[in-house]
Amino acid sequence: MTDMKRRNFVKAAAGASLLGAFGMLPTGARAASKARVLVIGGGYGGAVCAKYLKLLDPSLDVTLVEMNRQFVSCPLSNEVLSGERDIDSLTFGYDGLIGRRIRIMYDQATSIDPQGQHVMGKSGHRYDYDKLVISPGVDFRWDAIEGYDASVAERIPHAWKAGPQTLTLRRQLTDMRDGGVVVIAAPPNPFRCPPGPYERASQVAHYLKHHKPKSKVIILDAKNKFSKQKLFTQGWEKFYGPMIEWVSADNGGQVSAVDAANMTVTTGSGKLKADVLNIIPPQKAGAIAHAGGLVNEKGWCPVDQRSFESEIHKNIHVIGDASIAGAMPKSGYAANSQGKACAAAIVAELNGLPAPEPSYVNTCYSIISPNHGISVAAVYGLKDGTISKVKGAGGLSPMDAPDRVRALEADYARSWFRNIMSDTFG
Repeated sequence: MTDMKRRNFVKAAAGASLLGAFGMLPTGARAASKARVLVIGGGYGGAVCAKYLKLLDPSLDVTLVEMNRQFVSCPLSNEVLSGERDIDSLTFGYDGLIGRRIRIMYDQATSIDPQGQHVMGKSGHRYDYDKLVISPGVDFRWDAIEGYDASVAERIPHAWKAGPQTLTLRRQLTDMRDGGVVVIAAPPNPFRCPPGPYERASQVAHYLKHHKPKSKVIILDAKNKFSKQKLFTQGWEKFYGPMIEWVSADNGGQVSAVDAANMTVTTGSGKLKADVLNIIPPQKAGAIAHAGGLVNEKGWCPVDQRSFESEIHKNIHVIGDASIAGAMPKSGYAANSQGKACAAAIVAELNGLPAPEPSYVNTCYSIISPNHGISVAAVYGLKDGTISKVKGAGGLSPMDAPDRVRALEADYARSWFRNIMSDTFG
């Protein structure tokens, strides 16, 4: 987008989001009794949902169950791999939510009883609810790639959940010889953060260009096309030349097996040896969604896309990456938008009101080099019960944009991150 279009979109998106969250809720309406709303998962979706539940109706008893005392953001974590930022800058605690009188329980939810309306924690604690929101993120299909499982992933990291594996992958890059080969295996759709593997390749190449220039990055893809492909390709040609090679599924890019001992992968065109392997496996809804019987045969959660209430169990809402949310991608900003819409729907129902007409937004930035960013943005509405793109709203970064525009996009990406973190945890 141009600078002016970007500003107009941000204004429109912010307005649409606020209207979706607040537009039809009378400010004087309050539940007759103190309803208990339990939220599982304190990431982009769950934390903001808990916050807005309390903002919309302070009388609610809101409890957030999260297994980690700190949240580490996946968005911008690829910059840790290039050395452009440290992981502390991506790490946030829950003091802001505690200050809003939201109860935080550091526990892992292990089971859901939809009939008895309670959740059991690994601690043995029982959490009763009137309404339950789960934002469990993704889990991995460990059976999809021969030789790759959770234990192997500690040595050959996916790093698709930011934290220790991000640091492992960074260390492997810094330890690698100059002239080494980094192989990134990108998963089939749908998966968390569609442009993520290609931004990762960019950030890895940025590090290698400045520290190990004889090295190479190979992206083995289970797909034949990917998000913002032309923009990525143009950026790669500008900054990294032949250092990055993308192999499509039709050209043998799909990985079927991993040999951890020999650091090789098996693809449609044979075996390939790497110095650093980054396997991003196929994905499904997070574990608690499966334990609660909230998934379909494909491993994702069907929901009423107005309220995000499960189509399988009443009084349980599923937001974020785990949900089937029409045209919306699985991204941090999408989860944030869904969390607000879900909170508005729950508060309306508890106050005996119809769910407000929702509006959803998403912006996804990718940083190809420190001063070269690209993005895609969209506004979504509900059409015939399905979340659909609003025609003419949003857009894609233009091809052949001047350097100043790309530098602004990179700045916007970092500003977006600061703002959404403040919105979520502040």
